[in-house]
Amino acid sequence: MLERYGWSDTLRHQFAAHAAEGLVPARVLVQQRGHYEIVAEAGELSATLAGKFAREAEEGGYPVAGDWVAAAARAGESAAIIRDVLPRKGVFKRRAAGPGAARMQVVAANVDVALLVASLNGDLNLRRIERYLAAAHESGADPVIVLTKADMCDDVLGRKAEVESVAFGAAVHAVSAVSGEGLDALKARLLPGNTAVLVGSSGAGKSTLVNAFAGEALMQTRDISVDGQRGRHTTTHRELVLLPGGALILDTPGMRELGLWDAGAGVTAAFGDVEELMTQCRFNDCRHRGEPGCAVRAALEVGTLEAERWEAYVKLQRELAFEKRKDDPRLRAETRKVWIRRHKDYRAKKKFEEGDE
Repeated sequence: MLERYGWSDTLRHQFAAHAAEGLVPARVLVQQRGHYEIVAEAGELSATLAGKFAREAEEGGYPVAGDWVAAAARAGESAAIIRDVLPRKGVFKRRAAGPGAARMQVVAANVDVALLVASLNGDLNLRRIERYLAAAHESGADPVIVLTKADMCDDVLGRKAEVESVAFGAAVHAVSAVSGEGLDALKARLLPGNTAVLVGSSGAGKSTLVNAFAGEALMQTRDISVDGQRGRHTTTHRELVLLPGGALILDTPGMRELGLWDAGAGVTAAFGDVEELMTQCRFNDCRHRGEPGCAVRAALEVGTLEAERWEAYVKLQRELAFEKRKDDPRLRAETRKVWIRRHKDYRAKKKFEEGDE
């Protein structure tokens, strides 16, 4: 049973200490508030967190769909208690949504492929796709961009080309669950024993894709809104599904926003073209604001780098720097000193100018 869900020799080695305590390995299938559905060698079980584990777990340490856990389960019973989480790989995470949020949220764990889903309608947004790409690269999973509802788009090739211009090497698939267009090529990326996670905005068609892959209606879906542009949110929890071909796919609720968390390497990977340009500037400390020999400004002027893409890169870098300062008292203090000095310099300059008058 466990091998079907991705159990391996590496996991067996990591679990050895827990086995000595009489615990059993299991994978989290469903995470919904404080309730979990897990699969162990004996089958599927309902589970809750052990009190000590719930109290002592670090930020982002609670189990999520896709996690491998150590559980206490009695033979013949349908319930279990989760006592620990095994080391993760392929962790898709974000900064928790909401005003003032300053904590990390793990969306999915132990994923091999991140299917970044966007609908081919008026809601298609290249800047959002760049953000998802950065998070996917940071996770360590292989990013694949999936453009759904191709049957509702009049210019599939044109829109796909737009997305490919910012994909920077990530595969892009245009698909339709209605006509079947592109589904076979996408299915070929879902390998037996590997786990793929579906992430994207509400109503992008993630649950419809799961149903198409499974060949049956496993997930509830709803039609898009009357104006045909915005999808309607359906999935309310994370769920790992074993597909007929042996691959595993993890559906997630739609995200209204994706705040990056500690994703510097991910942004670098998603904007490799931009950072390559920056290495070609004449000065190592070039600020790309008109300095002589600036490769970035030259590319912007001739159009080989789009202004929107450059602005998106700068915005993400500022966001990462801001979030890092919020979490680091030393950086906050240093930044405050810089702004105080700038304010003093500005006041001194104004005073000098007024004196000349």
